[in-house]
Parts: sequence; structure tokens; C-alpha cells
Amino acid sequence: MKKKALSFFLMLVMAVSVVLSGCSSKESSGAASGGDSKDKPYEITMAYLYFTKIDDLPAVQAEINKITKKKINATVKLMPIEAAAWQQQSTLLLTGNEKVDLMLATGTAGYSLPATKGQFLPLDDLLKKYGKGIIDAVPKHVLEGAKVDGKIYGVPSIRDFAANYGFVMRKDIVDKYHIDLSQVKSFEDLNNVFKTVKENEPGMAPIANTTTFNQPAMVIDGGNFDILGDSLGVVSFKEKKVVNLFEQPEYVKAVDLARQWYKAGYTLKNAANITDANVSMVKSGKGFGYFSHQKPGFALQESAMTGHEMVAVTFTKPYSYTDAAIGLNLAITRNSQNPEKTMQFLNLLYTDKDIMNLLANGIEGKHYQVNSDGTIKLPDGVKESNYVFNQWELGDNALTRVWQGNDVNYWDEMLKFNDSAVISPAFGFQFNPDPVKTEIAASTNVINQYKAALEAGALDPNKTFPEFNKKLKAAGIDKIIAEKQKQFDEWKKNK
Repeated sequence: MKKKALSFFLMLVMAVSVVLSGCSSKESSGAASGGDSKDKPYEITMAYLYFTKIDDLPAVQAEINKITKKKINATVKLMPIEAAAWQQQSTLLLTGNEKVDLMLATGTAGYSLPATKGQFLPLDDLLKKYGKGIIDAVPKHVLEGAKVDGKIYGVPSIRDFAANYGFVMRKDIVDKYHIDLSQVKSFEDLNNVFKTVKENEPGMAPIANTTTFNQPAMVIDGGNFDILGDSLGVVSFKEKKVVNLFEQPEYVKAVDLARQWYKAGYTLKNAANITDANVSMVKSGKGFGYFSHQKPGFALQESAMTGHEMVAVTFTKPYSYTDAAIGLNLAITRNSQNPEKTMQFLNLLYTDKDIMNLLANGIEGKHYQVNSDGTIKLPDGVKESNYVFNQWELGDNALTRVWQGNDVNYWDEMLKFNDSAVISPAFGFQFNPDPVKTEIAASTNVINQYKAALEAGALDPNKTFPEFNKKLKAAGIDKIIAEKQKQFDEWKKNK
């Protein structure tokens, strides 16, 4: 069964899933928790990201605790951390002594490295004892892919483990100018769409991508290469070996197209330096649409986030790469005072539909109401919920109800989508950067100097690529690639 990534953490911020949820035939099960309600009570602190309105979090937490108290004699203290503060605060939590039991762990920097430093606990024995629901729910290859040095340190959320890639845009603008999206079958076909928007909507950027995601260069890491988290030596799907991404014809072609769009005025001129998310640019009327990884129901998800009805076009097959296993995990930290009880609660997130629906959708009647077909919507008379959760982060989302507008079988569609994906030849490979830390630091500085501006189209590729790659080689990218290839070969041998 996805994916992606980042720079996976930033990717998360740009392509976030907020309100999509789904139904499942799975039933809540007290036995599945593996808990004993007669043992000593414990409060589990869970730290995770939030991007949305969560005024009613205390009420939701109280309802969850009614269930957990009864099932495992434990309560949970939800610790949402704003996206802008996540990197700093999560680092402080891991390096300090503050009690935190469960933490969202993202990508190489947020999952693999803390695991190697002993900041997360290995979960293999705890999973065997208390995690039957997790083992049954998470695809075997994904759970295996979460291993670091042979041990599992985090449990991936059940979500889109695969992604295709395309462009999502405001439907009202598409309709207003009679844009025929059935004729948009490639990135190049977007030229006429962007031209129409630019000529008729002054002040609205046709391409609202910001920071490092003003592509289509992003598609190369889903379609042809597994970027292994940092783009410094990537695995080619075709050659099944580690190569320099920035010398590949596919990447050069994508950057050339981005340059054409930039020169035509379709791209925000300072896109690489804008910190506002793509969603915010569209929500404020400053942008028409943006490139993104996609999945079933993606347009509806983005509609909820932008406040505008959105429609999407897709240009690639679904791909699943190694970040799918380490991109969004819940890990038990070394500061947990009761790892056993914490694992019992973690298991409930993969077995108890009532808890997952509370986390994902809030309280029935207050934050949503159920339609006759089983889908849900905001309660009558409510225009905006006071509780919106980024459910893609954690647990088994297939236990949750589907929002109105999606097919009632949304989660069945998602699982089929995952199953249809082309799986990376490097799926589950975790690179140990220690032997080339100096070279990675130097190469990262070069990446930061060129990559975002190149992918935004702000730099002339003909002049920039030779200089970019020359500096990368001076920084030691060839040594990084050689070390990655060595480790990749060893991983394949022992797989």
C-alpha cells in the first residue's frame, strides 16, 4: 500500500490532508487493546502537529478519556503543537526531561535520527504483547519499512501510502472562463490554463506554490526517483541504483518548464521566499491553484482547506516510496513513564472506531452530523467547526467516517489506490548519514542556495546547473552517493 515527502516535513505542511475521513466495517474491541483496566491508572501525553481550529479540543479529549479509562484504565492528554513551532518544540521535548509518551515522528530528521540517538524506544516487543490491532491493520511491508537498524521505532498511520501528482485549482475560475480540463493531460497542457488566468485575473497568480514546492520538478521524486528524504543521492526506479538527481534529464526538463512559466509571469516572482502555504495563497484570493501530490478525494480535501471548491488534474501513476513508512509515525519516547500503557493506547488508535472518530471528526451532533447514507457533514446551521483535526497524522483512518462529497466507500478506494502503486525499489531502506555528515552539511548548504529558486523558475537553468553541480561536487555529493550506494547494496543483500 503512501508516501511522501519531504524535506518531508515541509512537504507535509504544503500538502496536508485535513478533513477527509472514511468508514470501516471494523468494530471497536476492548480485547484488542490488550489492556487491563484493573492496573494502575496512567495519563498518556501525545504530541502532534496542528494547522487548524481546535477550540473544542478539551471537550473532545474528555470524550476520548471516557473510553480509554474504561478500556485500559488510562487517560490521554492531547498536546497539539502549531506547525510553525513544531521543529523547535519537538526537539526540546526529545532532548529535555518533560514527560511525553507519544510523539508524531516525521521523516529522516524527525524519525530515523531520533531513533538512532535513543530518543525513541524500540517497539518490537511491545507490539508483540500489546499491538495485535496494529499488526493486523498496518500493511506488513510498511511496518517493516519503519525499521531503523533492524528495529521498529514508530507506527505509521493508515492513510495514503501512495501518491500521484498534478495540479489543483479553483473550480469557479475554471468555469468562469470555460476551461476544458479534459484537454489537460500533461504539465505542458497547463500553459493555456495559466495564460487564461493571467490575462483575466490580475492580482491572482496562476501558480500559487511557495517555498520549495514551485514545481513540476517535485514529480520526479514520485515518478522516476526515490529522493530518500534529502535529494542528495536518489534511487532511480529504472536503474535501481543511486544517482545525482540534479544531473538527470527528467529533472532538467522539469526545471526548464518551470523557467518558462516564471518568465511568462505565471509564477509568484518571490515564490521561493514566501512562507505562506499554498492553501493560504488560494484562500486569500492571491492564487489560482498549486502543484501537489494527490490521492482519492484530494480536491474535496483542498476545498475544505482553501474555502473554495477545487478541482484537480493528475499526470502520473501512483507511486509509493520509502518515506511512506517513516513519513508519519507515532513513536514512544524515552521519557515515557509507562511504555506498556502507552502501547495499549496506541493500539486503540488502530482498533477503536469511536476513539478515531472523536480524534478525526470531533463529537457527533456538535462537530458533525451523520447523513442517511452514512457520510457526515457539519451540523445544520454550523458554518465552521471549532474542531478540525489533521487525521492523516496518526492511527487507522479507515476506521473513521467519510465526509459528505466523498464516495461512501472512500476508504476502500484509498486502499485499492495504495495497492495499485508502483513501489520504490528502495522501500524500507534507511540511510545512515554518519559516515558522510560533513559532506551532507556542505551539500545541504548548496541545495539551500540553488534548489528552491531553480524549481521556482527564478534562475536560468542553462547558467545555473553547471555552477550548481560544480559546487555540489566540491561539497562532496559524489562521496554521499557512493556511501548511499554501498548501504543500499548491503540493504538489498540482507532484505
